[in-house]
Amino acid sequence: MFDKFHEECGVVGVYGHPEAATLAYLSLYALQHRGQESAGIVASNGEALISHRGMGHVADIFQYDILARLRGHLAIGHNRYSTSGSTVLKNCQPFVVSWAHGALAIAHNGNLVNADELRAKLEARGAIFQSTVDSEVIVHLIARSAETTLLERIIDALSQVRGAYSLVFMTEDRVIAARDPAGFRPLVLGRVGDAVVIASETCALDLVDARLEREIDPGEIVIVSERGVDSVRPFPASESHHCVFEYVYFARPDSEVFGRNVYEARKELGRQLARESGVPADIVIPVPDSGLPAAIGYAEEAGLPFEMGLIRNHYVGRTFIEPSSSIRNFGVKVKLNALREVLAGKRVIVVDDSIVRGTTSRKLVHMIRQAGAREVHVRISSPPTTHPCFYGIDTPTREELIASSHGVGDIQQYLGADSLAYLSLAGLYTFAGGRRAGFCDACFTGRYPIAPPVEVPVRQFQLFEARER
Repeated sequence: MFDKFHEECGVVGVYGHPEAATLAYLSLYALQHRGQESAGIVASNGEALISHRGMGHVADIFQYDILARLRGHLAIGHNRYSTSGSTVLKNCQPFVVSWAHGALAIAHNGNLVNADELRAKLEARGAIFQSTVDSEVIVHLIARSAETTLLERIIDALSQVRGAYSLVFMTEDRVIAARDPAGFRPLVLGRVGDAVVIASETCALDLVDARLEREIDPGEIVIVSERGVDSVRPFPASESHHCVFEYVYFARPDSEVFGRNVYEARKELGRQLARESGVPADIVIPVPDSGLPAAIGYAEEAGLPFEMGLIRNHYVGRTFIEPSSSIRNFGVKVKLNALREVLAGKRVIVVDDSIVRGTTSRKLVHMIRQAGAREVHVRISSPPTTHPCFYGIDTPTREELIASSHGVGDIQQYLGADSLAYLSLAGLYTFAGGRRAGFCDACFTGRYPIAPPVEVPVRQFQLFEARER
């Protein structure tokens, strides 16, 4: 939505289905929330790779005639939000390259923290890049590897990169999926009959009637071919660092991510928020749609009525987000309208998942007051966001994050709220039984499990230390 962290990307791979491209299309449709700038599908008919990419939403890019052209039993697809590289067609994925060993397509969710360093080395050796995204670095590393087989080349390439990646590759006869050893981003494997479907989230499997078989493990590479599903784990075992923000905001509520249902996790965040920061009030309202499950949990725990005090217009495109701050601010009223009949004369608790810059939250508080609310209490179902992400989320710079330089009292005053409270860091992990180990929460703590790029000032981060168990 507006003034939020932007989604990362969504990836999908299909093997062994007569309508593989259609399954990829439907899966990308389910993963639209992970990226709305561009999308692409590459299909294989066993002899050649056929590609189509475009700017915009999945349903606008892939018409019937285009899908009919993408024939084959294999396909991979990608939704993109520009975590790295600019918003132009040349940066749309999947990338398709031809090299000495045939054709290869790649789709990537995540960010490589050493992409610029590797790119500079490759360019010094004569490599020519067609895009500005870090995913192309992996392609060059594969092409220049001294190893013999494609799998060995992929392993060699991935051993040189640092950061977050959930990847799908495709040749004329194979789909290969890989996940970084820390497991920052989700990746799951399911089946439709004898066909295999790999996707960023389980909601994509649900849409194509695929049964979830398992999560692809951190550090695992899965090869799907006529031999079936093979798996290798070529990298040293390391501690997992699942992105906790997947539960707070990014993943769809109907997905199972890192082994837990997202909707139930978000409701628990709301319950814990009510335990920590209850305040006398008449109603609880969410900021739709991202604040809905947490607001339901808050209302249940607080014993207060849950109401829809803000009504969202679901038919507004991203025009109102991207071009300029003036249009973005206007977009708050275009997207949400306060319901006077619900809010007038009430002490209102409004629940949202996060505050980034604070500009949208400020306008929402003003809108709720204009609708007649007697008091407005803002509750956030995550800790203050103080640091940018380097693992596949398009976050503002630290200077743009309001909580990086302002305390809760100052932010409350800026918002114009009667009170403001965030979920505590300890409270964030109530959905996981209080266990913080295995998660990345650098956006809240600045404790990065993998060092950010060297050009980031040291004062903006601290390296990861041992997690509390």
